[in-house]
Amino acid sequence: MTAVILFHHSQGLTSGVVAFADELRVAGHTVHTPDLFEGRTFGSIEEGMGYVGQVGFGEITERGVRAAEPLPRDAVYAGFSLGVVPAQKLAQTRAGARGALLFDACIPVSEFGAAWPDGVPVQVHAKESDPFFVEDIDAARDLVSARADAELFLYPGDQHLFADASLPSYDADAAALLTRRAIEFLGSL
Repeated sequence: MTAVILFHHSQGLTSGVVAFADELRVAGHTVHTPDLFEGRTFGSIEEGMGYVGQVGFGEITERGVRAAEPLPRDAVYAGFSLGVVPAQKLAQTRAGARGALLFDACIPVSEFGAAWPDGVPVQVHAKESDPFFVEDIDAARDLVSARADAELFLYPGDQHLFADASLPSYDADAAALLTRRAIEFLGSL
């Protein structure tokens, strides 16, 4: 069906991210999960962001871009939180993108020096009171208001990374709804 390139969050390629990718695979999609941290995982967002600070935010983003080079160009780019950065950059700048799924974050479109491309639908999913997403809500609303093929889904609560079943922030009900919406999105392409 659809090729998906799914980038992990700041705690690394956790078993919860892998489980989410597996749910998309069960629905018939091919899902690639590049490891931007070279096998490292972290017990907290702060520890993971400490690693990002050591390696460099730009380097982590470019690892995502490099990881996508040998993969299909006609992919849907998806990411959780930190992983939204390479996912959104690729959706906006790599010719052939089929769509984008942005979980727990949204970057201003202007960050990547290009308008959101025509024909690339996008969904943004986050908890309405997530303290990390509060910084991104305006970018998400701007993106959605400028595009007929963009949707913003806000879920009750304040958990960040709520769709990662391996973390204490996991919200099974909201994650199930997010997963269903993402699978429907992929099936519509």
